[in-house]
Amino acid sequence: MEKSINDGKLVLCGSNAYEKKYYFNKDFEKLPESIQEELHIICVLFTEEVGGIFLIAFDEEGTPIIQTDSDEDDFYYDDVSAGLLVKEVQKNKRELFEALALYYRVFVLKEDPAKILAEAEE
Repeated sequence: MEKSINDGKLVLCGSNAYEKKYYFNKDFEKLPESIQEELHIICVLFTEEVGGIFLIAFDEEGTPIIQTDSDEDDFYYDDVSAGLLVKEVQKNKRELFEALALYYRVFVLKEDPAKILAEAEE
């Protein structure tokens, strides 16, 4: 898995309003189709509403991270609206992001599922 962005995070998926494109990292193609579709919808709806570039990535520990950006000359992109929408997505899709974190820890980082469950019970 090598699709990383400049700070070492591994990109799961993203959408670009400027190019009207959606990207899904094929290294995660074993995720259930329904999850892949939900991620697609989240990304595209975000860029349709706010514009710019929207990414869902994982940090080194496997925590899902949402990042947004815009072109310097994009006067329609609003950082405040983007920030509010990111918080809304994080709140409304909390269970999805928790499941993605678990998936990443087990299948990418190769952590022991029993250990992860024991941590969760503490």
